Amino acid sequence: MPIATEAQFTEVYRAHYEDVLRFVRRRAHPMNVDDVVGETFLAAWRRRRELPEDARPWLFGTARNLMLNANRGMRRQSALVVHIGRTATADAHDPTDGVDSRLELVEAWQALAAADQEVLALHVWEDLTAKEAARVLGCTRASYSMRLTRAKRRLAGQLGHAGAESAALSLSTR
Repeated sequence: MPIATEAQFTEVYRAHYEDVLRFVRRRAHPMNVDDVVGETFLAAWRRRRELPEDARPWLFGTARNLMLNANRGMRRQSALVVHIGRTATADAHDPTDGVDSRLELVEAWQALAAADQEVLALHVWEDLTAKEAARVLGCTRASYSMRLTRAKRRLAGQLGHAGAESAALSLSTR
């Protein structure tokens, strides 16, 4: 019997919310639990007319798929951090020169939100124009430009004290 009304969906939500929450809590990082549960029920709402009579297994399967997708995203993010460390240029005379600044950059990058990392990556690694990057993100060019500016500021803020010291040293030598 398809779930056609909001009242029927509310009944399914109330009947299964705690079970889905426990299922996700046992498997996901605590910071992701609410997002996964919310996205699970959003998917259920969107497909409410296709839900089986016993929606609980369907909800668990959907939550599991969402967690798997999130884990794949985290692995890609980690791979990108490793890529940053490998591609950073080093001084040709001493391979250890610049290691500290590369490590600080990697640490600052990891502290950024995934959205900031994506905006910066489109700009730096993919070398996209603002118009092209906006198309990738599905937003306007102006919105992308603002996101990029904010992401750059947050990265600079993460570099913080060490970045400010090196900037002061380079200014004092001019």
